[in-house]
Parts: sequence; structure tokens; C-alpha cells
Amino acid sequence: MSIQDNTTICARATAPGRGAIAIIRISGPQSGEILARTVFPAAKADAAGDDRAKAEWPYPAGKMVFGTVRDAQGTVIDEVMAVCFRAPHSYTGEDSAEIYCHGSQYIVSEILRVLLSAGAVLAGPGEFTQRAFLNGKMDLAQAEAVADLIASETRAAHDIALKQLRGGYSDELRSMRVEMLDIVSLMELELDFSEEDVEFADRTRVLGLIDRVSEHIARLVDSFALGNAIRNGIPVAIVGAVNTGKSTLLNAILGEERAIVSDIEGTTRDTIEDTVNIGGTTFRFIDTAGIRNATETIEIIGIQRTWAALGKASVILMMLDATRPEYFAETLTNLASRVSPGQKLCILLNKTDLLTAPSSREPQPSALPHPETGSEHPGMADAEPRPEHASMSDSEHKPDFGTILTHPAVSVMIGRIAELAAQAGLSPADIIPICARRRIGIAQITDALASTAADYSADQSATLVTSMRHYQALKEALEALRRTRQGLTDGISTEFVTQDMREALYHIGTITGQVTSDEILGNIFGKFCIGK
Repeated sequence: MSIQDNTTICARATAPGRGAIAIIRISGPQSGEILARTVFPAAKADAAGDDRAKAEWPYPAGKMVFGTVRDAQGTVIDEVMAVCFRAPHSYTGEDSAEIYCHGSQYIVSEILRVLLSAGAVLAGPGEFTQRAFLNGKMDLAQAEAVADLIASETRAAHDIALKQLRGGYSDELRSMRVEMLDIVSLMELELDFSEEDVEFADRTRVLGLIDRVSEHIARLVDSFALGNAIRNGIPVAIVGAVNTGKSTLLNAILGEERAIVSDIEGTTRDTIEDTVNIGGTTFRFIDTAGIRNATETIEIIGIQRTWAALGKASVILMMLDATRPEYFAETLTNLASRVSPGQKLCILLNKTDLLTAPSSREPQPSALPHPETGSEHPGMADAEPRPEHASMSDSEHKPDFGTILTHPAVSVMIGRIAELAAQAGLSPADIIPICARRRIGIAQITDALASTAADYSADQSATLVTSMRHYQALKEALEALRRTRQGLTDGISTEFVTQDMREALYHIGTITGQVTSDEILGNIFGKFCIGK
């Protein structure tokens, strides 16, 4: 496929802002001419003086040349290095050039102005890569991998994008599609001889192919959960009742005041998201609205979003308030119906510093709820725990994690939580005592998350699907193959069976770009940065 647009485009290829060097990219049939009218090689310019015609010489392909950029009046804008590439030996597959100038915003904008005056037009988002696709330099899946490679922030995301860019993923899909196309061709040939009742495609072979391809596609579909988590960050939902310290925990993990913290219940009305890199893996933390029987419309919507976020999370951090053990059973029971087997659950017992404080008013193990009835023992109502945000003087008690973990009251409470979780049908991976306000136990939480990252990184040698578009196309292809197999088994007319297999071919083809549309291309390349 060859691009039909004869325009020559230009754009800044490096990130905006001040830097030592900036790169301006040019691509199109007039790249060499525009470069020659804009960048004057030092040796030629010295000989030519102000005679622009003598300075317009053909640049040698692939050779870096030193010169100056001048505007129409001959004013020197910058000293630059420039290189020209001849089609098809370029990124876009057409004549192109690059100018390496100083990174001043003014210099870049002036050089772009000169290029536009010389006949170029500004490139749109992703237009260089789109031209590379249209000129056959890469398929659509590889083109999307370019954007993923640019956006990668971890080694895992980088490795997946690089593998897709090199064509490993596309090769798998093309191989499946070629096999299926051969079978479809034979089945359609049968339709031409329908009156003679002949079979060109052996049905046993067709069923074997469908089963093999379906199994392969099903594996790719299943890999999306892992691939999407690596690409966008492993989603971690922080959930719990109101005022248990969820926002304080988010701030402690991020190391900044990202969420508003208050002792007023229901402060968080919507989900708050941010990412952090732990051990080379990106985690996407979602602070959610506190769970309770709300009556206010906005808070009800916030709680509904809490449940939605929990359903999408790979890791759930369930916050329990050590000063309110009477709610443990109810909270864990409500959570049990919403946790799926594939999700990792960590229970965090917050405000444990109040259990270890040398105070006569501290909650005692005897005040814990009974594991069966959940009822509170006498004496708990007299406790007045300090709110999560309360300040402390340097003279007050400041326990470390080891002190909290081994404290009898904390040990008893952790044991009771384990009993209640088991009764609710939950299998938490960890029960960690913390004090989010003092950042006690944060290291233990990040260690638990790092172990989750290790699980996610266990099988990255296999092809992983990272794009929602690819995921949807593969699911559609898998469903079409299911209908094809069912039709063959039920003895349905070859004409209808062939149509189902054609549909599977179509959906696979949309991934690599063998089947595409302007709408698909617009959606994909519109998300690229300008200059790529």
C-alpha cells in the first residue's frame, strides 16, 4: 500500500521545552528541495555568498551536513546539522529529512516557520507513523507499538512494546490468518460446485484448524489482563468504611498530599487515581469513597464508583480501623461478595499505634467483637480513639513496625480478623498492621505489592495483548470461530459456515491493518504525539 498524499509535512520530533538539542522532522516528496532551500551547507554557503540558487544542491542520502538555517531575507536563524533520507530507506518510506538545531523554543518555531514558507505543512498527530504504515514500512499492530514504546515507563512495558514493534505479535496473527484463508478459499470453491456435492476442504482438518486457532486466540484474550496491567499500571483499589484512613494511606504511598484528609466522614466522594513505580513496576492506586449506608445522592454515586473500581482492580487493599473492631465482620462480609478469585486481597489494620499507646483509654483485646456474633464487649464504648489526622508532639509514643506487630493487642486483633475473613470466605494474602498517618507499615505494603509484580512478570516471554482494541477484535474473532465450529457440527450449509469464518478473518485483519478504515486509523494515530 502506498500513500497518495503528495504533501510534505514537518514537525518538531523532540519534546517541547528548553534543551540542548531539538530535532525537526520533514517527510514527503519535496523533503530534499525544502531542505536545500532552508539549510545552507557551510562550504557551499561560503562559496555562494547570498546567492540562494547556488546553495540549492542535492543532499547526499544518509550523510550528516553542517550548515545554517536562513529565512527568505537571508537572515541566519541557527547553525544546525541536517541529514536527508531517500525513499524507501526512511522511517516513513518516503523522502525525508531531519534538522538538528539548538533547543530554544524560539529557534524551533522560527525554523518551522521557514519550512512552512518553503512549501511544507505542519504534521498532524502520528502522521509520520501513519505514513510509515500506509507505505508498508510496518503493519498497524507495529505502528501502535511505537506509541506504547514511547509511553513505556517500566522495563516490562518497554519489552512488550519492543517485541510487538519487531513483529513477533503480528507474525502470530498473520500465520493464523493465512491458514484460515486457505480453508475458506477451499470452502468457497465448494459453493461453485454445489450441484455436484463435492468437498474440497476436509471437515476433520477444518475442525482441527478451528480448535487450534481458537485455543491460540483464547490464550491471547486471557493475556490481556496481564498485558493491560503492565502497560497502564497494576490497578490497586483502596477500599474500606468511611474515615478508616484510605486517603491518608494514598498520600503516604505517593509521598505527597494528593487526597484531602479530614476527620469528617465521607470527605472522599469520587475515586482519586495516581501512579507510583515500585520495584520497576507501575501501580495505579485508586482511592475510593468510604463504604457505608449513605442517603445523600452524591455520596451514593461515589460508593457505586467504589464498587466499580474494586471490580476492575488486580489488588485490593481493604482498610480496617483498629479503633472500630465492631465493624470488622460486616465490612468483610460485604467485601466477600465482590472479590473475585483472580484478585489479590491485602487487609490493612490501620491506626494500630492507638492500640499500643501507653494510655488507660486504649482499646483492650477483651473489647474485640466475638467472631460469631460480632457484638462489642463492654467497655469499648468508653474508648475515645484519636482521629486519624490528629497531631502528636515529639514526646508522645512513637512505635515502630516491629513494636506494633508484636504487641499483644495487635496480635489478638490480627488473629480475629483472620477468623472473620475465613468465615466470610475470604483468603487474604496478607494482614498488615499499619499507621498510615505516621507511615508505619508502608514498607511492608510496598513489599507485598512487589511480590504481586513478580507474579505479573513471571511469563512475559509469551505474547501479551496490551490494547483494548486488539482485545475486543480477538474476542469477536473467537466468537465467530465458535459459531463456525457449531455450524460444522450441526451440518449447517457451507455458505453460512464460510461467512462465520470470514468474519473471524475480518476481526483478526483489523489488528494488523489488513482490513482497516479511515475511522480506525483516525482513532489510532490521533492519540500519537505530533512529530511521531
